[in-house]
Amino acid sequence: MFLRWMAATAVCLAVAGAAVAAEPKAAAPPLSLYGGLPSLEQVEISPDGKLLAIAVTDGEKRMMLIREATEGGKLLSAMNFGDSKLRGLQWAGTEHVLITTSSASQVWGLSGPKREYLMGFDFNLVTRKQTMLMNGQEDAMNIVLESPDVRFIDGVPYAFVEGIHFYDGSGWNTLYRINLKTGVTRMLSTGGSADTDDWLVSPEGQPLAQSLYDQKLGAWSLKIKNPNGGWTTVEKAVSKMGSYGVRGMGRDGKSVLVWMRDEDGSKPLLREYTPDGAHVVVPGSEAYDSAIMAPDGSRMIGAFSLVGDERRYTFFDTKAQASWNAVLKAFPGDQVSLASWSDDRRKIVVQVDSPTLGPAYALVDLDAKSARWLGDIYQNLKPEHVSEIKPISYKAADGLKITGYLTLPRGRDAKDLPLVVLPHGGPEGRDTLGFDWWSQALASRGYAVLQPNFRGSEGFGDDFVEAGYGQWGKLMQTDLSDGVRHLAKQGVIDPKRVCIVGGSYGGYAALAGATMDRGVYRCAASIAGPADLRRMLIDSNQRFGSGQNSALRYWLQFMGADGVKDPDLAAISPARMADRVEIPVLLIHGKDDTVVPYVQSTIMADAMKKAGKPVELVTLNGEDHWLSRGATRLQMLTAVVDFLEKNNPPR
Repeated sequence: MFLRWMAATAVCLAVAGAAVAAEPKAAAPPLSLYGGLPSLEQVEISPDGKLLAIAVTDGEKRMMLIREATEGGKLLSAMNFGDSKLRGLQWAGTEHVLITTSSASQVWGLSGPKREYLMGFDFNLVTRKQTMLMNGQEDAMNIVLESPDVRFIDGVPYAFVEGIHFYDGSGWNTLYRINLKTGVTRMLSTGGSADTDDWLVSPEGQPLAQSLYDQKLGAWSLKIKNPNGGWTTVEKAVSKMGSYGVRGMGRDGKSVLVWMRDEDGSKPLLREYTPDGAHVVVPGSEAYDSAIMAPDGSRMIGAFSLVGDERRYTFFDTKAQASWNAVLKAFPGDQVSLASWSDDRRKIVVQVDSPTLGPAYALVDLDAKSARWLGDIYQNLKPEHVSEIKPISYKAADGLKITGYLTLPRGRDAKDLPLVVLPHGGPEGRDTLGFDWWSQALASRGYAVLQPNFRGSEGFGDDFVEAGYGQWGKLMQTDLSDGVRHLAKQGVIDPKRVCIVGGSYGGYAALAGATMDRGVYRCAASIAGPADLRRMLIDSNQRFGSGQNSALRYWLQFMGADGVKDPDLAAISPARMADRVEIPVLLIHGKDDTVVPYVQSTIMADAMKKAGKPVELVTLNGEDHWLSRGATRLQMLTAVVDFLEKNNPPR
């Protein structure tokens, strides 16, 4: 039996604690248990399995810790990031940790609105110095476009970074090579173009492939470097919804791995390309959700897929599969996810989601045949703070099967409960079985919470996604209220005490519930939800460039519109129907939102005021689309709970 390790402070994460017994029913737990940032955000084990790089918070401020991986191991270093948004940690050998942060900025000299930019840093464990990647490069921005790739050349670690270099006033995705030992940065002039959007570096540290995407034409192509040093276009495809990009090295460590559609465009497949243009399909890849790469990025060694509610890891090597199966046996009844592992794959950090204890990180040592807890993701969470979540399914009005999850408040009979419908964002996202801080917070206040995977959600096949095309405010919306009617028919919820709350597309669904699917909800709260779809599309065009860009095409596909000027957009825009609102509405939006601009909520608020409808707008200063800051995330949750308790008391 394993003991859950509780983090005593943000700096010390190795204090063993005994299992906590359930306490008698008491007052509702503080919302900060759920609404603050997770205590543990990421754990990365070093290539040799001896050290851990850990991203921790105190619910608000972020810090990176380096500590020994042994039980009770020493804390070797701590770096305070404060309010910076820490997006990722990765090891580059045993002496360097690469750190990725982000911030929303309006860059002087660049046209367009504020954008979320990534920045990279190298922390040297020997010198204890932190160095910004891409700093001071001529005609280049000091940002990175994604997390670096790490390769070793003659035993020296190098970070390969995709950055922005300006040619004739236009920024190109350009590959840079950074010697982490000396700090020397070199731009690799390797035949990129204005359409290049992704790079792949070989295990030997040489540019191997590049992905190119023509935004206006919706045309994608793949180039691979041939033996004579030139580039050969080995594949072209029409991809109106965006670039295919490059996934990584193939199974042989030499080919180029790309997610593509099959010939009729109906199934996603993994293809492996060789420099001569030949390709093969990875067997079984139509059932895969993502590829699993070797820890050093040298080749594909397996795949992950979510089958129903099962997290399935498939490894091509039978010994590797047996090792993973042994890991799963250590945590019966829990949802187990691979977080990081040593280069020899013998020490594995996993995220374990317990239905009764919530999520935590653990370290499995296959050689020692042992496992131990590293820390709870939500530090002060106790068993009595975790509500039951169970899968459900029901039929939509047109007969389509909808699945989802129902979280039930502890200590309450599943009968005549007040309900909060909590649709996910995307809309091509999905909810999964496991701990969800938002639904758990609402359940702690006495509400049942329904999270439907409405049509258009991913993970249920292409036909299910395509069933959502053109269904904003239509069948995607009634899929939600059909779930309400299903639970009411079962007697689980009181149909007169139902509210709808959501973020991003879920925020749109909340507003649509107040304007288009009326009579179901007694209140609605939208967090960063689109309200005026024509304005949303115009802003998307400005943010990603003129012409028919892929982001714009994505929105149009789901909205069912022919273009920005399509008059049908007004019929599915809540801000154009503010006079129909008959229930209390709460709007919450981050000022630094670069996905759904803050103006979307001000437009909705102004429209409701003009129509003589009461409305409350809560502004989250300094917050982005993803609720990345602890204080404003808690501000959002507190405002939502206050709004629900006022307009739909849980009794």
